Amino acid sequence: MTLKEAGVGSTVTVTKLTGVGAVKRRIMDMGITKGVEIYIRKVAPLGDPIEVTVRGYELSLRKEDAEMIEVK
Repeated sequence: MTLKEAGVGSTVTVTKLTGVGAVKRRIMDMGITKGVEIYIRKVAPLGDPIEVTVRGYELSLRKEDAEMIEVK
């Protein structure tokens, strides 16, 4: 399952990042790495952006980036 498919209000754990190059680096610079818990706060009506809380920080992710984050 990817972060985009997870429901609002759920807490998920990152299992894998599938992005490559600069995209993967941008995701990792946000503090999203394997084993990190992510709380999904809100998803915009069209699915972009996805607002999450990671390590105490509130972030907005594009749905393309959320598709590259595999969670359980």
